[in-house]
Amino acid sequence: MPTRALTQDVSPALARCELTFLEREPIDAARASAQHRAYGDALAALGLDVVRLPADPAFPDSCFVEDVAVVVDEVAVMTSPGAPSRRGELPAVEAALARDRTIARIAPPARLDGGDVMVVGRRVFVGRSPRTDPAGAAALGAALRPYGYEVIAVPVTGALHLKTAVTPLDAGTLLVNPAWLDAAPLAGFDLVPVDPGEPFAANVLSVAGRVIAHSGFPRTLDVLDARGYALLPVDVSEFLKAEAGVTCKSIVYSSPGRDRPGSGK
Repeated sequence: MPTRALTQDVSPALARCELTFLEREPIDAARASAQHRAYGDALAALGLDVVRLPADPAFPDSCFVEDVAVVVDEVAVMTSPGAPSRRGELPAVEAALARDRTIARIAPPARLDGGDVMVVGRRVFVGRSPRTDPAGAAALGAALRPYGYEVIAVPVTGALHLKTAVTPLDAGTLLVNPAWLDAAPLAGFDLVPVDPGEPFAANVLSVAGRVIAHSGFPRTLDVLDARGYALLPVDVSEFLKAEAGVTCKSIVYSSPGRDRPGSGK
């Protein structure tokens, strides 16, 4: 069960974040920071040890820590972000994860964003997206296969990352926007579609028996509530302008059970 969440505070340069699909619009950095603190507080309220790295003004996207590492029980794999401007974000995150995990690395020119990686049990779904290429997916497979993980490619067409279009609700159920991916590799799962009027609603974080989701997608939240999921709505509206959502602002994993400096407790 996940017991630790690694986060990084919002860069004051967030408004200059990378964008691929959306037109740039103003981002209120102070409001984003407040939303990020509330998000971290929500994780802490669920009993997770929240590690909060300081903001880095040099890297506008650095609060989106999910993209720079893939963490499973056995190893932390540092990625090779698809946007070269983000590769300087890795050292701070690697230093924090190295206290808890053996580190593996994916080297350029292979490209892999952690937002394209969805781990469900021993299956690892990797989005083929604008930020992740076949070489990056293959490198992740090489890093994880010795530990018994199966890596499965999923074509992503309408979104920045795989986890913009699909995330797990539980071990057998996925919340999905079917318009933004090829769902064939997801056969065998119960696929719950988002409300068509809320295309970004598929990005949720299931942790500690709750589903953390953006509060601004009420129709999709109603669907999940009707299915009996315990919801924890949070406001991430400023981050939606940065093509981000709920999962990208943390790396949630099982801690090794020892005390370490820098923890949020």
